[in-house]
Amino acid sequence: MNPEAMILISPVGKIPDWINMAVAETVERLFRFRTRVVPLLTDLYFAYDEKRDQYFSTAILGELEKKLPLDCIKVLALTREDLFIPILTHVYGEAQLGGRAAVVSILRLMEYPGAGDLKKSRERIVKEAAHELGHAFDLRHCEDPGCIMHYCRKLEDVDHKSDQFCRYCKVLLSDAVRALGR
Repeated sequence: MNPEAMILISPVGKIPDWINMAVAETVERLFRFRTRVVPLLTDLYFAYDEKRDQYFSTAILGELEKKLPLDCIKVLALTREDLFIPILTHVYGEAQLGGRAAVVSILRLMEYPGAGDLKKSRERIVKEAAHELGHAFDLRHCEDPGCIMHYCRKLEDVDHKSDQFCRYCKVLLSDAVRALGR
C-alpha cells in the first residue's frame, strides 16, 4: 500500500455507506492506494440535460478534477443519477483516460428492473468502479472477457467479467503507477 498517495471516493447525493465502503475496499485491494470517502459535489444539476433526462458524465469529470484535493491522485465519484455521453443512450460510468477523475452511476447497476439482489448489485458496482478508475490510470478496454477492463454493453456482460485485472492489464497498471513516481 502506498502510504503517501490517496484515491478519493466521492459520493454525490445519498449513496449508502455500504457502497462507499465496498468501493473503497476494492480500490485499496486492486490499486494499492489508501482511500478516503469525501463528497466533493453536492449535486449534479450543472450536468443535467433536460431533453435526455440524464446527466452528462464528461461535464461531471471536469468539475471533479477542479475540486480534487492536492493530497489525492485520483477521484472516483459515485452517483444515483443516470449518466450519458452524446453517442450512447447511457453509460455506467466514464473516466478521463490517463486523467484524474472518474464517475460511476449505481442506477442501472442496482436500481433498474431486473438488476437483481444486493449481492449482485454490489459486485457490479465495485467492478464498474474499478473499471473506470482503471481508465484514469490509462488502461484501455481489454479483449479478455474475464478482465475487469472488458467493455460491457449490458448487465450480463458486467456479471460475466471477473473482479480482477488480467495479467496484461496488471502489468499496464503497474507501469502507470510507476510513472506517477510513487
